[in-house]
Amino acid sequence: MLSNRQTELLKLIIEDYIKTARPVSSKSLCEILNCSSATIRNEMSELENLGLLEKTHTSSGRIPSEKGYRFYVDNIMKPKELTGEDMLKLQTIFNNNSLMISDTIIKSMEIISDLTHYTSIVLGSTASENKVTKVEVVPIDEFHLIGIVITDKGHVEHRNIYFEEAVSLEEIKQTVELINKLIVGTPINEVSSKLEFEIKPIIPQYVHQHEVLYNAFYNAFTDFANNSNISLHKPSNILMEPEFDNIDKVRQIISKFDDKDIINNITADDDDDGNIKIYIGSENDFDKDMTIIKTKYKANGEEGTIALIGPKRMEYDRVITLLNYIKEQIDENKN
Repeated sequence: MLSNRQTELLKLIIEDYIKTARPVSSKSLCEILNCSSATIRNEMSELENLGLLEKTHTSSGRIPSEKGYRFYVDNIMKPKELTGEDMLKLQTIFNNNSLMISDTIIKSMEIISDLTHYTSIVLGSTASENKVTKVEVVPIDEFHLIGIVITDKGHVEHRNIYFEEAVSLEEIKQTVELINKLIVGTPINEVSSKLEFEIKPIIPQYVHQHEVLYNAFYNAFTDFANNSNISLHKPSNILMEPEFDNIDKVRQIISKFDDKDIINNITADDDDDGNIKIYIGSENDFDKDMTIIKTKYKANGEEGTIALIGPKRMEYDRVITLLNYIKEQIDENKN
């Protein structure tokens, strides 16, 4: 059990380190706690013996340990009040009635990522849970179009589709009509198989440039199936964190952001009670030097996970407030 002074000291050290990423010395705390430097050093040593602080090799100051962050989150931290500016930015997204709820969630998490400089992740339903209701295209020129897939969950995906040779608009139109006729109601992860076994054998009867069109749409749908449930924003934000100055470490983390299997594992646990969960360092399967804060959401019959990933030196009080606000807005707008 910590004394009141030790609790306050730990709070000050953690919050100072979160702001500066620099070890905290006893001298800087004397005036705040109205104690001598020797007293502060003794208390810091005690906190270190308890495993709540660590001494660095390059400084006489202390930094929080993983155990110290956990104690802070569980016993000391209080959620930060949402600023009017942050609330206004998020309300602008949720008040935009032209957006589907899935797009609203993604855009709001992108805003939080920009506000906090952490990486945001939205994991929606898996491809097997999304059935195609319509395929549309927006031709750009004879070599390029944008393909749009709409699912029964209200999910909208788009991809740039490029052709190896010039294709007429009429050929594109006939291909899209054929695809819509045969794949509506098919789960996204089964579309590639349906294209291979049901559309490929008959498309030459309807479309002259069938090979180039078939290959382009097949590749696009394969990409849809692999990535339709993941929205990742600003993984490069890790480069802005001063503690990650080791290029090999940065490469390792960035490569994890590129691994879809690793990102999909961030999804909320099956027994998630809907509360915000914090996984610090070794508590998560992503990286021992990172923290994941995540929670489950439900909207229009669809479940998913929203998460922020950042260094252990994370603004826990602010992130929790922002994620709670997003959850409240989803609950208010999901119908």
